[in-house]
Amino acid sequence: MKGKNLALALALAAPLAMPLAAPLSAAGPAIGDTTTAAEIVAMIDRNEVYGSIQYDGQMIVEYKGKRFVKDFTAATRGNSDSYIEFTNSEDRGTKYLKKDGRLYVYSPDTEQVMLISGHMLKESMMGSDLSYEDTIENRTLAERYDAVISGTEELNGVSCRVLDLTAKKKTESYQKERLWVSVETGDLVHYELFALSGSKLKEYNLIRAETIGNRRFPMEAEMRDLLRKDSRTSFVMKNVKLDQPIPDSTFSMRNLER
Repeated sequence: MKGKNLALALALAAPLAMPLAAPLSAAGPAIGDTTTAAEIVAMIDRNEVYGSIQYDGQMIVEYKGKRFVKDFTAATRGNSDSYIEFTNSEDRGTKYLKKDGRLYVYSPDTEQVMLISGHMLKESMMGSDLSYEDTIENRTLAERYDAVISGTEELNGVSCRVLDLTAKKKTESYQKERLWVSVETGDLVHYELFALSGSKLKEYNLIRAETIGNRRFPMEAEMRDLLRKDSRTSFVMKNVKLDQPIPDSTFSMRNLER
């Protein structure tokens, strides 16, 4: 999925991602019988608009029988500035900064900042099922994909509208996407990402969502990179703070190197 900002993509597994859910409405279900595919996609895109978000996160990587738990703090402002600092003992001091469409990492082992670009963007981020490339996409789904509704299905007891998305350009990392969106809440409960050949590359599952203010946030989710055998990554958000001021210094190179 799209990754509006690094912090949310890391915590929620999505470029992917980004609170991919709709604001709650007292008027009824989030998706009606006449709601179009374009309107559902616009709803998903629109829900990402907010001033700032801060939270504590946890990334749990399970790979080939081993389990790694990584704790971090994250802050995001608007659509472009994100900062993450890992706090667990094995990764303490590792920091990421996304600014002006570029992604930087600071390693406490080398005490150096590195720009992640080119072929490195395809690599796994911190050993997870999320690639660096998944974290830096700034464009909306509507800008990148054409969408059609392919039906309604019940998934784990949730009635969902199923959308098929086709990339507008061949340069997209995922040429096709399939989304399962809750009719009642607008939660993105499941999605699958495909290559041009039709091979399924990744899949996402929402585990738990909560209402914060007038928004639904996926507080716990799971991503699986199907090209990695016996692998999955869970993401957990807690202590979420919305639309509170964050100083400019948080998103500075100086803070990254400090």
